[in-house]
Amino acid sequence: MTSPAPRGRRNVRKRIRQRRLPMRYLLPSLLLVALLAMLMLRGYVHSEILADHRIQPPAATDQVPEAILGGGPVIDARSTTRPAGSLRIPDHRIVLTFDDGPDPEWTPKVLDELRKHHAHGVFFVTGTMASRYPDLVRRMVDEGHEVGLHTFDHPDLSYQSHSRIDWELSQNQLALAGAAGIRTSLFRPPYSSFADAMDNKSWPVTRYVGSRGYLTVVNDTDSEDWKRPGVPAIIERATPEGGKGAVILMHDSGGNRSQTVAALGEFLPRMQQRGYEFTNLTTALGAPSAHTPVTGFALWKGKAFVQAVDLSENVTGVLVAGLAVIGVLVLVRFGLMLLLSFLHARRVRRRDFSWGPALTRPVSVLVPAYNERECIANTVRSLVVSDHPVEIIVIDDGSTDGTADIVEAMRLPRVRVIRQRNAGKPAALNNGIAHARHDIVVMMDGDTVFEPATVRELVQPFADPRVGAVAGNAKVGNRDSLIGAWQHIEYVMGFNLDRRMYDVLRCMPTIPGAVGAFRKEALDRIGGMSEDTLAEDTDVTMALHRDGWQVVYAENARAWTEAPESVQQLWSQRYRWSYGTMQAIWKHRRAVVERGPSGRFGRVGLPFVALFMVVAPLLAPLIDVFLLYGLVFGPTQKTVLAWLGVLAVQAVCAAYAFRLDRERMTHLISLPLQQILYRQLMYVVLLQSWITALTGGRLRWQKLRRTGVVEAPGALPGRPRPSSDRRPVA
Repeated sequence: MTSPAPRGRRNVRKRIRQRRLPMRYLLPSLLLVALLAMLMLRGYVHSEILADHRIQPPAATDQVPEAILGGGPVIDARSTTRPAGSLRIPDHRIVLTFDDGPDPEWTPKVLDELRKHHAHGVFFVTGTMASRYPDLVRRMVDEGHEVGLHTFDHPDLSYQSHSRIDWELSQNQLALAGAAGIRTSLFRPPYSSFADAMDNKSWPVTRYVGSRGYLTVVNDTDSEDWKRPGVPAIIERATPEGGKGAVILMHDSGGNRSQTVAALGEFLPRMQQRGYEFTNLTTALGAPSAHTPVTGFALWKGKAFVQAVDLSENVTGVLVAGLAVIGVLVLVRFGLMLLLSFLHARRVRRRDFSWGPALTRPVSVLVPAYNERECIANTVRSLVVSDHPVEIIVIDDGSTDGTADIVEAMRLPRVRVIRQRNAGKPAALNNGIAHARHDIVVMMDGDTVFEPATVRELVQPFADPRVGAVAGNAKVGNRDSLIGAWQHIEYVMGFNLDRRMYDVLRCMPTIPGAVGAFRKEALDRIGGMSEDTLAEDTDVTMALHRDGWQVVYAENARAWTEAPESVQQLWSQRYRWSYGTMQAIWKHRRAVVERGPSGRFGRVGLPFVALFMVVAPLLAPLIDVFLLYGLVFGPTQKTVLAWLGVLAVQAVCAAYAFRLDRERMTHLISLPLQQILYRQLMYVVLLQSWITALTGGRLRWQKLRRTGVVEAPGALPGRPRPSSDRRPVA
């Protein structure tokens, strides 16, 4: 007898297992969170997040000390015991200052000119640029230049609170620590100019920054190089009068700085000939260096930040490039799909189109079934009323719900039941092929129903002796739920429109298990249905291509299948499909280097399938991640227009597919919601399949729960079912 305590512990463990987040959700979620984090970091260092681009208009100056307004360009407000003062640069000394860098194009050229003429200067760097280009900051320090802070993302500090100012300074120092292992005591406010331009809005900021231990450096000579007035004008405006010392403002970033670089090439030697020395600020003032080495945790923290920025830049850069490439390929595919689908429909719908003499001889229909009690009666009834002579073989694969008994009790003509131990769908189909009396075998699922004309339409292409297999038109029968409607769109657009294109390209990747026909000779030549993969339909189709057979699409061979009605069932089905498709691609990979029909399929069909069924969908979530980012931080209007443009292209393709299949357009109302919700589930399924494949995991066959509510138009009515048999959409 089991004691209460162990039973209680088992119940607790069971509840814990139920609450644990499944790995199939956890891993994709972690990857998406990591991607979003890198995107946010990239946006932060590109001044797209938390940036404030407001600029304060001029204000009164009555609160600014006269000593500051009439003083020099270096303001010392660090002392709490004496008034703030200012300093000037001694005569015949020039402190060249460069703002807004480092820039990967122009800063190296500026540094080259300074090194060429043995000159030094001060670079007031922003944290955003320093964290993205740390090597340039390191070069500045190594070549003897001083570095100052210019805030992290260049806001007007007169609008900011003390906490935001502290944040700007600390983040700027963090970037310097990670880039060059230093701290600096020099600071230049964004949008600053001369000392006499200090006003009641900017002066409190200068006092507060001084209280944090910084020298504030403005300028007394503005080259106005940012206006790009020409090299002579820059040199003229940068030249001090009467041999006086100066702090000269230039820029090594923020736009095209070719005129600045050219002006330096002339200005430096000219002023040196006049006896000027180009030096660092602290050297000119005879003060200790502004740089302090950073050690310990602060150094590692800075290095970690810079490395994180580098990782986010590289990863998001690659992803953006990959997304652009995939986006172009997808648009090309949409165009190709529309064009080739049009050509296919035009060809097969011509009045004089024919596969050859009408095929009227009997064929064998194989129905593999495992626990299909709810569906099997409707399936068999739909076959009995076929307008083409058929032999119906139901292969019961070890069902435990009486599936075979139901078929036998129906006592229908031309219906045989073959029982076998449970061995899987491929084994059941091979067993059926062995018992088939005719040279053409039609395969369908035990949850599918055919229209009376389906078999006849499906087998007509075999009048062409080159045809080895035919794909039918699988349709969703239970489309009255939201998930069913989404799958209906997917089947019509993503499957059947694709099959028209693949038919023209002669590289059909999959004969749907719900409705397909095969020449028995062709199956014998490739060894029948293989158990090597979980997608035996894709596997056998690829094998037929490699053996030289043509695989075509019969648009009027309609079959109505019961699509999964819950998220869990849909997950199980698509997980198996995705993983099985990867297995089939890997199994037939040698076709890429082979000759003849196998090589043609390997170099046309396999890359097409791998790119658009495995690789492109894996990158597609980037669209939604970048959409979310653009809506919150980027140009919202352009982002929305771009997304609507992509949706419009998909809507056009879907509408054309519905028109070709003569489907009602009303189901397309849910297309935008499908793109937002349903598509995400398919992405996660594919990602989980990748993880399973890469980790060497194995996936078992999974049986979906069926309700048996699907009936084909024109088929004999099945037994009535109470409405309570319908399972709600999860």
